[in-house]
Amino acid sequence: MDNPSRIAIIGGTGKVGRYIAARAIEKGYHVRMLVRNPEKVLYKNDKIEIVKGQVQEIESIRELLKDCQVVINTFGQPPKEEPIYSKVTATIFNVMEDLNISRYIGVSGGSLTIKEDKKSMMNLFGAKMFEVIFPKMMKDKKLEWELLLNNKQIKWTLLRLPFVKDSLTSNQIKENLTDMPGTKITNQDIATFIIDHIDNAKYVHKTPFISH
Repeated sequence: MDNPSRIAIIGGTGKVGRYIAARAIEKGYHVRMLVRNPEKVLYKNDKIEIVKGQVQEIESIRELLKDCQVVINTFGQPPKEEPIYSKVTATIFNVMEDLNISRYIGVSGGSLTIKEDKKSMMNLFGAKMFEVIFPKMMKDKKLEWELLLNNKQIKWTLLRLPFVKDSLTSNQIKENLTDMPGTKITNQDIATFIIDHIDNAKYVHKTPFISH
C-alpha cells in the first residue's frame, strides 16, 4: 500500500540505515537519503531518492528535508574525527523547524545515561567505562541529549541501543525506559521498531532502550 509520506534518512548507507530504507519501502513510504558517495548505496528502489551531500552542510540537510514529513537520523561518527553528533542534530532541528517538520527519530548508545535511569550495576559500570575510554564522544552525546530535551516543538524519539548485530535474524524486541533489557539487537529489528513507531506517540519526547 502506497503511503504519501516521505521519510528523510541520514546515514542511509550505514549498517542500520539500509535496513530502515528497505523496511520503509515495504511499508509504502517514499524515501530520500543523504549520502556522501552515491555509489555506496547497495539497496536501490524507484521509491528512493538520493541526495548527494555532507551531513555537516546545512544546504545538504535543507535539500534532503524539503517535502519530507519524517526525519530518521542514524548518522555514524567518522572514526578518528572530532565528535559532531550534537552539531549535526542541531542543524537538523533548525531546518525541521524552518520547514515545519515535526517527527524525528534518532539513535544513540546504551551508554548514554540520563537522570531518570535506573541502570543495573553492570550497565552503570559499562557506561562509566565508555565515558573514560571515549570522553569526547560521550560529552557530545550528552550535548545532543540536552538539545533534544530542551526542544518541545519537534516530536522526537531517541533510541538507545546495545551491541548491534548485522543479521537478518529477527527476535522479539524488549523495551525499557530506565535500563537496557538485553545485550544485543539486530539491524533488522532496529529498522522494524523505528518504522513501526513513526506514527506511534508512545515514545515521543522519550529515550527508550531496546534490545533482545
